[in-house]
Amino acid sequence: MIREEKSTTEHYKKLVDILGKKYVKYNVESPFDFIHIANKGIGANVIKNFRQYFDLPLDITAGMLNTSTSTLYRWSKSNSNLERNFSIKLFEIADLFLYGIEVFEDKENFFKWLSLPNTALGGLEPQELIELPGGISKVRDVIGRIEHGVYS
Repeated sequence: MIREEKSTTEHYKKLVDILGKKYVKYNVESPFDFIHIANKGIGANVIKNFRQYFDLPLDITAGMLNTSTSTLYRWSKSNSNLERNFSIKLFEIADLFLYGIEVFEDKENFFKWLSLPNTALGGLEPQELIELPGGISKVRDVIGRIEHGVYS
């Protein structure tokens, strides 16, 4: 599953397109920009864009963000700014999903992989780790190993 090299700039441009240029009004050039943008505040409707692009139900999205569906609904309804940590977490998840789709070259294959137990992750399904502290980086590491042909 070695993918064609895609520039970092293209990757982050796609990330902003997914979340919505209307809400993410700043350039993203690295994961550190997630923090800077979150500090300035982004509207909760990025969650709607995220869900639509990745075709995720509200309850799954709420679980990944460690919040309730009613809270997500309230945020979207009011379009208030997300709290800093929720904004960063959403950026990280969207970034992970985009990376996974690039490596697996298909959204469906990537999402199937997310739901399969993985030996490199202690037998857990990658999707189980997304909501946990440090989980996104562990899943990203395994995707990186797959990208480079290392058994994972």
